[in-house]
Amino acid sequence: MPVTKSAKGLQGTVDLKLDLRSPPETAKTLQIKDSSFSDGQGTPVSSESLGYDKTKGITGFQTLVHLVKSNIGTGILGLPLAVKNAGILMGPLSVLAIGFIACHCMHILVRCAQRFCHRLNKPFMDYGDTMMHGLEASPNVWLQNHARWGRHIVTFFLIVTQLGFCCVYVVFLADNLKQVVEAVNSTTNNCHDNNTVLLTPTMDSRLYMLAFTPVLMLLVLVQNLRILTVFSMLANISMVVSLVIIAQYITQGIPDPNQLPLIASWKTYPLFFGTAISSFESIGMILPLENKMKDSRRFPAILSLGMSIVTALYVCIGTLGYLRFGSGIKASITLNLPNCWLYQSVKLLYIFGIMCTYALLFYVPAKIVIPFAISQVSKRWALPVDLSIRFAMVCLTCILAILIPRLDLVISLVGSVSGSALALIIPPLLEITTYYSEGMNPLTIAKDALISILGFVGFVVGTYEALENLIQSKDPHTFSNSTIFIQ
Repeated sequence: MPVTKSAKGLQGTVDLKLDLRSPPETAKTLQIKDSSFSDGQGTPVSSESLGYDKTKGITGFQTLVHLVKSNIGTGILGLPLAVKNAGILMGPLSVLAIGFIACHCMHILVRCAQRFCHRLNKPFMDYGDTMMHGLEASPNVWLQNHARWGRHIVTFFLIVTQLGFCCVYVVFLADNLKQVVEAVNSTTNNCHDNNTVLLTPTMDSRLYMLAFTPVLMLLVLVQNLRILTVFSMLANISMVVSLVIIAQYITQGIPDPNQLPLIASWKTYPLFFGTAISSFESIGMILPLENKMKDSRRFPAILSLGMSIVTALYVCIGTLGYLRFGSGIKASITLNLPNCWLYQSVKLLYIFGIMCTYALLFYVPAKIVIPFAISQVSKRWALPVDLSIRFAMVCLTCILAILIPRLDLVISLVGSVSGSALALIIPPLLEITTYYSEGMNPLTIAKDALISILGFVGFVVGTYEALENLIQSKDPHTFSNSTIFIQ
């Protein structure tokens, strides 16, 4: 069966209309649609979900809303621990620096894509295509001959990002549900007198992960983008409500910060880097949003405004969360909330939101892997292969989560591996290959090289430190992820 080449990469997600009653016909109707793409966390977004018709485009305000929304995920919940790993002074300053550099790299990607759209007379260029054409424009013959590998590399890292965050979500679900269940007998309606809580021991957190597996398998069977859009809306509502409740709590009763280190140990800083860069992982949705705007000339200004809002929010939540809980901050700030039903409901809301988001994250890699696999088998095996791959991918994310049950290390690994490559390493190199033959300022080349080198150092050192911490953890599943906040 011929499969249409994914010229849209991951942002222009393959829209596979899979009809379970007629798999042979499904195998013939693969096509790429510009009306669907993925947001920064890999969530598929369609024109229906954005609330506009494709031919009309979206306003600047709508673009700003979706830009901010795509950045606000589970990463923000891990930023207080990231600030602890960097220090109360170094942490916020580093978040500001990473936010500025990430925004600059997004602008680079937009400029390069616009350059190739104008040169090749194309209406839209996604991340993978931009990388491929950038290598073709390089003066190096070897890079020109292997330009297609650029698109493959970008697609690979985007898939790693989606499945990596699926692993993060599995660990998050298990840790938060375990804490709610263990504290249910002592949970009260009084959120002020939250004294020491004696937990009722339950099963290991890894068993909770196994328990979620069949539920997640059922969720990934939903393949209709309109239904997934409803999941996205419900997830967004639950997360916004939860963040508001968290924000009002951490601003109350902040203790004396003099005991907190201004600069933490250099050995823990790579863990900060991985968590922080994973929080800014929205570069995958920049080009699709720019393409959907009515007036794309305003997009650079909106991008700067949106990333400024996101960075400011990250600095506030990360700093206030660390100030509020100090050295006792957990891998997710939800695990530090008091033992009363108001704040336990925050965990339950986030559990619901994350379960919905898991199906959305899963949509993108599934639409890349499954069509290729189906094309290799006969028509009567199309449906069994489709379902088998879906279940196998869910099992893979759950197995990886069980093997790495520390939420902070999973987030840091995902950020260090894929976040560094997509957000920091590739865009500056892309600018060099795109404009070098036309003549570039040596300072611009030096700047791009410096950003890519810093990103590569973060990639190597962050990955190494996360793996080393994992190996040295004798009993990782009893790490602070699963302990309750004690007032």
